[in-house]
Order: sequence, then structure tokens, then C-alpha cells
Amino acid sequence: MSNKSYLFKENSNVMNVQGGEKKVMKKILTVALSTAMAFSMFASVAFGDTAVTPQQKFDALAAKGIFNGYPDGSAHLEKEMTRAEFAKVITKLLGLKEVTGTLSYKDKGYDAKNWAVPYIEAVTAAGIMQGQDSVKKIFNYNGKVTIQEMATVLTRALKLEVPANPDNNAADWAKGYVQAAIDKGLISKDANFKANASRSQLVEAAYAIDQATNITFTYKVVDPSNVEFTLSTGEVVKVKLDKPLEANKETEVKFKDAAGNEYTAKVTWVSTAATKVDSVTAGSLKQLVVKFDGTVDQTTAENVNNYSISNVAFESATLSADKTSVTLLVAETSSALSNQKQTTLKVNNVKTGDGTKTISQSVNFTPIDVAVPEVTEVKGLGTKAFKVKFSEPVNGNTVNASSFRIDGNVIAASVKYVYPDTAIVTTDLTTGDHTLRVSGVQDYSGLQIVPTENKFTVAEDTAAPTVVSVKSNDLKQVVVEFDETIKSVTSAYANVSSNTATIAKISDNKVTLNFSNPLNYTENTLHIAGVTDYSNNTANLDTTVTPTLDTVRPTVIGSNFYKDGNNYYVELQFSKSLDSASATNKDNYVLKNADGTIADVTGVDSNGHPVITPGYNEGTKKVTVNLGTGLDASKTYTLTAAGVKDTAYVSNVLLPYTVTLAANTVQNGEISRAWADVNTGSKPNYVYLQFNKTLSTSGAGSALDAAKYFVEIKGKGEFQLTKDSNDIDLISTNTVRIAATNTALPAESWNDVTVKASYVADADGNYFSQGNFTVSKVLAKTSAVTVSGEVYATSSNEVKVKFDAPLSNVNVGDFFLEGTLESGKSGRPTSYTQSDDKKTLTLAFASGTLNAQVPGDVVLKTVASPSTQDAYGNKIDANLKLAVKDGIAPSSKGAVFTKTDKTYTVEITANESLKQSADVTVNFLKGLFTLNVNGDNATINDVVVKGDTITVTATADSNVIGDNDTVTLKFDSSKNGSAKAITDNNNNALTISSYAVEGSDVKEVK
Repeated sequence: MSNKSYLFKENSNVMNVQGGEKKVMKKILTVALSTAMAFSMFASVAFGDTAVTPQQKFDALAAKGIFNGYPDGSAHLEKEMTRAEFAKVITKLLGLKEVTGTLSYKDKGYDAKNWAVPYIEAVTAAGIMQGQDSVKKIFNYNGKVTIQEMATVLTRALKLEVPANPDNNAADWAKGYVQAAIDKGLISKDANFKANASRSQLVEAAYAIDQATNITFTYKVVDPSNVEFTLSTGEVVKVKLDKPLEANKETEVKFKDAAGNEYTAKVTWVSTAATKVDSVTAGSLKQLVVKFDGTVDQTTAENVNNYSISNVAFESATLSADKTSVTLLVAETSSALSNQKQTTLKVNNVKTGDGTKTISQSVNFTPIDVAVPEVTEVKGLGTKAFKVKFSEPVNGNTVNASSFRIDGNVIAASVKYVYPDTAIVTTDLTTGDHTLRVSGVQDYSGLQIVPTENKFTVAEDTAAPTVVSVKSNDLKQVVVEFDETIKSVTSAYANVSSNTATIAKISDNKVTLNFSNPLNYTENTLHIAGVTDYSNNTANLDTTVTPTLDTVRPTVIGSNFYKDGNNYYVELQFSKSLDSASATNKDNYVLKNADGTIADVTGVDSNGHPVITPGYNEGTKKVTVNLGTGLDASKTYTLTAAGVKDTAYVSNVLLPYTVTLAANTVQNGEISRAWADVNTGSKPNYVYLQFNKTLSTSGAGSALDAAKYFVEIKGKGEFQLTKDSNDIDLISTNTVRIAATNTALPAESWNDVTVKASYVADADGNYFSQGNFTVSKVLAKTSAVTVSGEVYATSSNEVKVKFDAPLSNVNVGDFFLEGTLESGKSGRPTSYTQSDDKKTLTLAFASGTLNAQVPGDVVLKTVASPSTQDAYGNKIDANLKLAVKDGIAPSSKGAVFTKTDKTYTVEITANESLKQSADVTVNFLKGLFTLNVNGDNATINDVVVKGDTITVTATADSNVIGDNDTVTLKFDSSKNGSAKAITDNNNNALTISSYAVEGSDVKEVK
């Protein structure tokens, strides 16, 4: 038999099944499935019956046309398999197209009438099988196939894993393939692998392949991250997804069964639950509708604390019957929405209908109230009153007796307006039909109702009100809904008569009861007396309610950092009402530097808490924290709010929330720098203005308008720089270049010039102004970036210098120190850091370069040709010589502990001379120190600051101290930093660490 008799293409590597030559071929057979099931969360496919015996398997394959019986009607499974039969089975299994009209071989009897020709031509065209003699073109269709040849072909076709250590007696070249077929159940381990394969053995193998290629499965989406697949074999495969499924979106999921077969399914997680807010609409200025893209949880959706609009308070949130939209009612006392002005609604903590997700989203919308209010219902309330409902919230000030006429007649009536859309008119009526005419009623945009007439019927009402439902709001408020409009309620209590309620509000058929004492957590009995309708029918009613506790934490849903005057403020918008005491508790707010240390600024104490008590506005649910005037415009800070409680009976506490505060973003608008391209006193070609904020480039505040820029030249007057707006270029987000093209500009005398900009706004629309919407800056006599302020040494190896413009490129080689430095230290910096605004440069030197006192002859110099520059190529000043001031905090060199009986004395030696502030009291000074003797705090008696020594004396409870006991002295450096109680002679606050010694190191002095 030829080595090319059973050639299969697979994965670009073709191997002769008898271990001969290797040729290139392509994969044909695969068991990968792709099943699309897009319309059901649990898609199912019918399974066929499973055959058991070889004959049953043959019958199943014959029904699919894969096998045929012999003319006598028998399967003849005992007969050996021929190459022709093998070709047909492979063709049918792989779904190859049968080929007619082609005769590739010259075997005797190989003609168009031969049943096997279409199949042989099919496997030949596919490159799966070839003739045994390529020269004579003989296929040998009646030739036999051995079991090991069959196993090899099937193993490769099915891409089965070939084991490394096969255990069978097949030929060496076939051992691995045969073992793979055995392990897969395609052939028996006891077969004679070198013998010819029978039709029965081919049936077994073909049936196994057919079953593999026709395995069906169902899937079930357990949750968005987990899917279960159930195969028709009964096997269940659980798949954990790397990425959760998106609701109602078809997603391809791949998985493998226990045998390693890979399947591909198209899975759709069908969910009616919402994933986001679809839209917000407002056809009224007191009411808006939030539309979700699916269902939402009723409890969280109807919590008004989960919705917020700046300066707007909500009274209620009502979920629609299909649970996909919420109608928000603006509180009667709140500001209305602004008509035809874009507004932002923030939605927080609304759970989806299936509870798997929480929706938090900001949505922009524009209220458009262009429809006049209409009467939607008129209802008689017996013979003494009637009720009118309008199509939208109406202004109660426009609802009065003159608004109504009955049967064309003016009526004597009293009118009760029930916000937002109801009027209850008390007047005597006769039974029967009446016509009501309504006029003069306006909505909140001022649109007035078109006078209309509405028919209604009056009938006697003799039935007293009954309770429809009862809902609780935490443990101290209950809303009772009745079956008709309620006129009054005499009293109410819960469980016992001592737990009385106040009648907080009667709104149509709903009565709100407030309790001073909390209800029980379990079922409560409400006794409501004197429930009266407008026909004066009265009832005393009992009902029950089981309260629903408020377990939702307050959250910060927005923040605003701004500057008013010289003070910095942070405004925090909360999601719900807060306990006022906790909202205004200074200890619940901490200001820190960007590195996490407590901020050392005026406006906060040594613990970072604000000095001024925060303000809280219940109406807007906003807390305003005043951080004082001391923030550094070049720094970034953080403010953390924690411990703030809501108003629930069992308080819910805010999880720590931190907001980042970039001080440079809230500075008052100004021109930070003005320079020109010529510095000779002659008229420049260009004038540059750098502002401290991003500029507006459109609208009324555009910085690209020529009419906004003037120069005032001393002795010459004021001139417009250019009259052509095309002469103004925005060269960065905060800098403009103005071509000085006005022909009226003087050619000389540009030595004393002030540049003015008027009606220029920042990107947020705020105008730069020093009064009258104008800002000005003296035109620098040089384009160089100059040092602003003094230069300070902040440690023994750091010097800080501030420039008047941000530096985009820094070369530390441009700087060096001269003067009295510590022995052996170089004045050349080794590295640098910059502040957030890039204006402050901190130069780092070798450790210990500077003495703590910083000698007066130490100066910072720049080289003759510096390369450090700003973003526009302006270099720093050359040959600078700047005195370096002492900004180094004093520290201690050590401490000595002594005691006499119960009195302890600690002498601390500083690294330089110290002084005590005259502005602090002795008690404040003593409060800076804590002396602890073996776990107990001693009483600080005195603190004396003299020269470089601080002497602290204290009295302990006991005069006995063991050798292994511990004595600790702590100093509050943060508190001292804020008050500057103990400083060096240059007013740098002392910073020292704690000292701890064992009792054996405390010297006893008699």
C-alpha cells in the first residue's frame, strides 16, 4: 500500500499516516460549534436519541446518508471496510461537496456509474485522500484500510492530543495516534491494530465523530459574570467570564468540555433591568421625569436623596407602574427650574431592577415649559366641596375663589391649594350635573390657563374615609393614604397613647404623621381619630405599619472649590439630609498636603481641622468649609470628610471622602506676567500677556478681540495695541501674543508701560477683573523669567526659589551656592523638584551643605548663559546673586531625663538658639508637651526656653520607677508649627521627634 493512500491536510502540517513523508495540508474537520441563541436567557435545543448497539449506530448514520446497507438490506458490519466506503464516510462526516463530471482515476470500473466516484472525487479535491499509484492513476477503491490507519486519520482530523507515552501494540509510527483514538473511545484497546478495519469499527468511530460534531447545549446566565452550559451529553460546564455580559447584547463565549473540545456560543443576557438613565425631560418648571433604559428598584428610585440639582430641593420621587421612570417633584418652597436653560441632574445610588448594579450618573437636560396648564379632573366631594386637578404644577398664588365659576355664576367659596396641582374648593352644591369654568390659574413659568368649561356630577357622600395604604419613612414618619380627600384629622398615636403624632401635612388623600418617639422595628398599630372628609363624614381608624429602616449612607455627590475675597472655600453636595451637629463638626474635616501630611496653613488647626465652623444648608444639603486665606497657590491639597451622619433614627455614617484641591485653579483672575520681544525702549513688534487661568476664545469674553487690549505709556497716553483681531494669537491656553500694529503707537519711550486687558474671561466664563472688568500689569523691561520674592533654605540640603512664570525646562547646572558652606560641601545642586504650577523650584544639594542658621553671606547665583527657560523660550536672568534666607526649622540634638522623687525634668538641646513667642500663654506652651511615665501621663508643671535649651518639668503619680520602665516625652510639632510658639531667631518653628528612655537612663537627683 502506498504511503500516500490516506493523506489528510491539517494545520499546515501534513503527515503520512504510515509514518512516511510529511507534506503541507489544511485542517478540515473540527468539533467547534457556533450556536446563536439571542432570544432567551435559557436557550434549549432538542436532543436526538442516543444509539447503544453497533446496529443502532449504523441505523442512525444511515438515516443521515453517511452509511448505506448492502443490496440484501443488511448492514454487514462484519465485513472489512474498503477505501471507497472510507471515502464516502469522510465526505459525509465533513460535509464535503460531492463531485460529479470528473474522473481523476483509471481504475477498472471507475466511471460515472460507480456509486463511489462522487465521494472519491470529493476527498481527492479536498486533498484528503489520493490514489495509491499516482503515475498510473489508480485509487484502488476496493482496497482495505487497517485499524491503525483509520485511527491515525481520525486522530489528526479531530485534532486529538497525542499522548507522549502510548501503551499499545500498534506499529511504532502509529502508536501515539492509536492511543489518542483509544483514549477518545473511537476504537477498542484490545483491537488488532494492524488488521483491516471492519465496517463495524468504522461505524463506531464515525458515530462518535458524528455525535461530537452534533453535540447541542443549553446555556443559563447565572449572573452577568457566570454562565452555565449543559451539553447534550449531560455534562455541565460552568464558565466564569473575564468581562461581565452587557444586558441585551449578544456576546461570543468560548468554553471547553471535559474532553477538551472547544465550543463557541453566542450568549445574550436578557435583562429588563436598567443600566443607565436614558433621558431627563421637564415640561414643567416644578416637575421632571427621569427615564431609565429598564426597570429600577422601587425603594432607591423613590428616595429623593438620590437626586440632586444645584439650588433645587425635591419633595418627592414617584416610580411609574412599569418601574422605568421616576417623576421628581420640586419642593414648593424651592427655587423652580430655569426655563430653556441647560441643567444638570445628578442621580446616585439608584439600584437596577435586579439589584445587580447601582446607577450613578449626571445627565444634562433643558426644561422647556411651553404648554399652558389644563384641567384634567373635576370631582365632587359630596355636596359641600369639589376638587380640581391640573395637568402640571400650578402657582398657588394664582388659585383663588375668583378662579372658579359654577354654572356661569360667581361662587362664595374658600379654596385650599394643595401643592403641586390640586385645588379643593369648599362651597355648597346641589346634587346633579354642573359646569365648572376655570380661569386665571398660572404655572411656574407664568403661562395662564385658557378658560375652559368642565362637566362634573355632585352626589351625596355618606361614607366615612377608609385607609388604603400606610408607608413609613424610617422610624419617625408615616404617610397614610385614604380612599378620598381628607379635610382634617383630630389626632393620632402609635401603640400607646403617650406616643402621639403631629399632623404634619394633609395633601389631598394623604396624611403625613410625625412622631417624636420612634416606632417599633416590628409591626405598629396606629390609632387615627377624627378622620373627616369634606362631607363631614368622620371615622376613628386603626391600621398597622411595619417601618422600613433607612440604611443608606450619605455620600458626597459633588464638590466645588472656590475663592471668595481672600478666603478659600470647599462646598460639598451630599446625597441626603444630614444631622446638623455632625455636618458642622470641625473634627469631621481634615486638610492635608498632597503628600498626606497635615497642612500647615492658617485656617486649620494642628490636626488639619478648620478653625471656622463649617456651615450646613438643609435645603440644598450642602456643607461649606472655610479654609481661610493661607493656602499656597502653587500647591495641591486634599480635604477629607468623614464621620458625617444622616438624620435616620439609626444614623448612617459617611465613608471617608477625599476631594483634591488645586489652589492655583481658584485664584482671582489676573495677568501674571507681561513682556515684549524688544527691551530697548522702542516700540516692540509683539506684546505677550500671560494670565493665571485658561482663557475663553469665544463669546463676549473672548481673549482674541483686539478692542480689549491697551497700553498706557507714561508721558504719552493710552493706546490700543492693535485694531485687527487677526493680530492676536493664542500661543497657549493662558497666553496671548498681540502684534503692536496700531499706527498711532509711539515709536519710542516704552520704558514705563502698563498693559491693560478689559472684558476678558476665563474658560468658565468668569471675567478677569481688578474693578470695572479690567486687569493690568506693568510691562517687564526684560523678557527674561525673573525671581519673585525671597530665596529660602528649607533644610540643610534644599533651597527654594520662586519665579514669575512656569518653567518648562530646568538645568540645575545654571545654579550654584556661594558663601560659608559646611566643610567639604559643594555649592552645586544635584537635582530639583517643581511645584504644581511650575513656578517654584526646589534645588537639592548634598546632605548637610548648609548650617542650620544659614550664614548671612550665603547667596544663590545663576550662570552667565543659563538654559533654564519657560515654554516660550524666555531664559531666566543671568548672573543673578540672591541672598539665601534661613527657612530651616530648628531641631533637637538630644534630651537628658532626670528626676527628684515624683518630679521629672527633661532638658532638650536644640541645634540652634531658640525663642518663645510673646503671643502664646504658658498653658499653651505646656500643652505642646506630653510626658508619660510607664503608661501614665504626668502633669506638666513648667516649660522654659533659654538659648538652645528647653527645660520641661512634670510631676508623676509615683516616685518609683523600675529599670525596665519607660519614660516618653512627646512634642506636638504640628501644633507648634501653626502657632509658632517656639522658633529660631528667624521665626522658623521648632520640629522635634519623641524621646523614650528606660528607667535605668533616668538619673535620680537628690
